[in-house]
Order: sequence, then C-alpha cells, then structure tokens
Amino acid sequence: MERNLKDLIPLFGVEHDCILSKQGDITVGFEATLPEIFTMSTEEYEAFHQTWIKAIKLLPKNTVFHKQDWFHEAKYRADFGKENAGFLKRKSEQHFNGRPYLNHTCYIFLTKKPANRKEVTSLYSNLLKKTIVPEETIKPVLLKEFLDVAGQFERILKDSGFIQLKRLKDDDLAGTENKSGIIERYCNLTSPGEPFILRDLSFKDGMRVGDLSCQLYSLADVQNLPPLCGSRINYEKYSTDKTKFPIGFASSLGQLLSCNHIYNQLIFVGDAQRTIQTLESKRLRLQSLSNYSRENAIGRDATNDFLNEAIGTQRLPEKAHFNVFAWSSDPLEIKDLKNKVSSAMAQMDAVAKQEITGAPQQFWACMPGNAGDFPVNDTFDTFAEQACCFLNLETGYRSDSPKEGIRFCDRLSGKPVFVDLFDRPRRDGVTSNMGMLVCGTSGGGKSITVNHILHSLYEKGAHWVVVDIGGSYKNHCALAGGYYLT
Repeated sequence: MERNLKDLIPLFGVEHDCILSKQGDITVGFEATLPEIFTMSTEEYEAFHQTWIKAIKLLPKNTVFHKQDWFHEAKYRADFGKENAGFLKRKSEQHFNGRPYLNHTCYIFLTKKPANRKEVTSLYSNLLKKTIVPEETIKPVLLKEFLDVAGQFERILKDSGFIQLKRLKDDDLAGTENKSGIIERYCNLTSPGEPFILRDLSFKDGMRVGDLSCQLYSLADVQNLPPLCGSRINYEKYSTDKTKFPIGFASSLGQLLSCNHIYNQLIFVGDAQRTIQTLESKRLRLQSLSNYSRENAIGRDATNDFLNEAIGTQRLPEKAHFNVFAWSSDPLEIKDLKNKVSSAMAQMDAVAKQEITGAPQQFWACMPGNAGDFPVNDTFDTFAEQACCFLNLETGYRSDSPKEGIRFCDRLSGKPVFVDLFDRPRRDGVTSNMGMLVCGTSGGGKSITVNHILHSLYEKGAHWVVVDIGGSYKNHCALAGGYYLT
C-alpha cells in the first residue's frame, strides 16, 4: 500500500533555526568541521575525547545527542579552463580527472524531549501512527533554557581547538526552492552538491530509496560490543614495532570505510536516578533467578558491577546506539557491503548485526529532528566515557588554495590536495619557524618539492638559506636569489 510521505513525516516544521517534531521535540543542528585524519597525536586524541565527555555531561535530562557523519562517493573534477596552463599542468589534471574519493560532512543534532513523552519501543513508533498530536505545548522559557545549553555545548567544543561548529539555519534544515535541506537530503540520500532528486521509500523486500539498495548494521547489543574501548587505536598499516601510529577508535566506520554510508551515533541523556532504580530492580530479579541458570548469575554480577561503578565513581548512566547505514545503486556492490561493514567493525573487535525487521524504524528515527522516537530496546546502558569512544573524530584532507599550496595526493584515495606549508602552519599556531627539512630516499621527489618551495618563496619576496649535503641545489638557489650552504 502506497502512502504519501507528507502524511507520515514526523516533523511539524522548522522555525527559529530549530526543528519541531509532532511529538513536541525541539532539535538544534550544527555542521561540524573535524580534524583531518592522520594528523593528531595520542595526547590530542585523549584531550579531544575528554572534550566530548564534558560537552555531553552538560546536556540536561531527556536530551538526545545525535551525531551524523555522511560519507558520499565523489569524483575529482579537473579544471581544464585555467589560463596559461602548460602541457604538464593539463596532463596532470587529465590524469587525476575522475579519481574517486569519499566526501565527508558531519552534523550534530541536540534533541530535547518533553518531560512526559511516552517511551518508544519497537512496538510503538510514529512511523505506524496515522495522526500525531503533540502531548504538551512548548513554553518559551523552556525553549530559551535549551538554547542556552546548546550554546554552552557549542562553546565547549569550539574552545577545545579541535572542532568548528556552525549553527544550521532554517534554510539549511528545511531547504529552499533552489537548495535542498538536510531533512530532504536524508530522505532521498543525496549529497550536498548533488541536484535535488525525489525518490520513493520502500521497506518491502529490503530497504530501497529510489534505485538505491540500502542495508543497516547496528551496534546495539552489549554482547556484540568490543571488550575494550578507548579514545584511539593503533593503525597497524602505518605502525611499526617501535612506533605506534594512532587513529580514532571508530575511524574504521568513518573515513576508512570506502562506500556510501551514514554513521549514526546516538547518546540518550535520561534521568540517572530512575535508571539506577531500574537496574537495581533488574539486579534483584536476576538474584532471585540466579539459582536456576548460570546466565542469570553472570547477568546479576555484571549489573552489580555497573551499579558499583556508577555510584562509586559518580558516573551518570546513559543509553547509546550506533549504526552504519550503507547504500549503493550497483547490484554487484550490494553483496560486498556486508563484508566491508563487518570487516570495519571487526577492526574494533565488534560484531556487526544486520538489521532486517527493525531497519525501517531505526532509519526513520535517525532522521534529523526525530531522534526522540528511537526505540529504547535497541539501545544499551553505558557511561559517557565509553560512549564517546565510538564517536567519529576525523574527516578527510582539506585542500588549501592552489595559489598558496603545493600539490600533494591524499594517501587514502590519491585525490590531489594543495597544502600550504608556509603561511597556514604559522596562522594556525602550529609553529613560528619558517625553516623546513625535506628528506627522502633517492628518487623520492626531493628536487621537485624543493623547486616548488623555492619558487613559492621567491614569488612572495622572501629570502632563504638551503643547506644541502649533496650540493645539487646550488643552481636553483642562484637562479631564485637564495643563499646556499654546503
């Protein structure tokens, strides 16, 4: 049976840069700019992790933290219209034209649920209801208090220096006549630069959005979670026995997962005292049933340890859910999606669970502004310290202006990237020294790099000194007006 999406959409409207759902939920959205992958140290990962913990602990009860990372497959578009482009530049553009890479966009949504909102389970969802009526009227005072908390949340993340946030306006959320908003793009799975395409949603015989076949894999069961988690993990491909190369703990589900996908990270801040009371009742039930089954005894001990840690260390228990929503229009690639996602989760020592029956409801609940309707039975109890380990912390490489940077290649995809090695490090406060060391094996491209550096400095009117052991750059220095030492 076909139904109009307008009759099912759980959102009431977009006003004052907020999304209002038909259940009375208020959602504030941000577009986040994350650090580039492979650029942070172990200490920086830990500091960034602690920043997320501070920000999430600031949120009031009945708030949902929803971080949504979009990864779209894109292709590099060469610029053949450059003036005075020589033969080598044209051939270089032709070589890289059409090079595939992942385009990453990160959004953060904070959803405040009404105090008397009915708890949602897999048996109760607004996806199945014909009409939805708000349970209470939102008071202006409550809205102002929530916006103040959202502003403090934004300030904590910005002050860390690792992330930049931009508040999403009405046009960014709902879209305009010439530009699609985040809600429209989610329902149709279109990228930010892609023209708006209206696609049908079908949940029969699998999930389909237009001609795209979709699959959803979740981390919602404690048994499928890794036994240990942290702010970062060693990247074995770049690590050695003596040197460990850190990346984010959940990077395998982000930039390192080479397919079209959305990584949803949801943390539910509820009533801590009520959660502890519920777990105490559960512990007592398991205690009375522990003589009948060893599984009940193990569950009793695990629940008791969780309560001891919550009370002994003054940690606030929360609920969390993480899932990967992947799609493709190629029937051959659909068969490989499960292998890619399962392998990515295996790198975290986690087990991927493919959602079949619950996939439509989870997809519907992960719509921006509808996180308050996520089924509670698909979440697990944890603490903010552990939940923040599963957040995606990195994005792809960003390119500087071609006039200021030297052309390199993205180490993951080979896409051309311009890097400003002179002004940007000083502008960002990385260094105040203009010195540079270029080292490498024979044939590694040292001469080309040094030539780019010399000519860039010469165009800016700077002076330099080249210290070279082999003495092969003497002519370059003489031609460009520099000083040479050997």
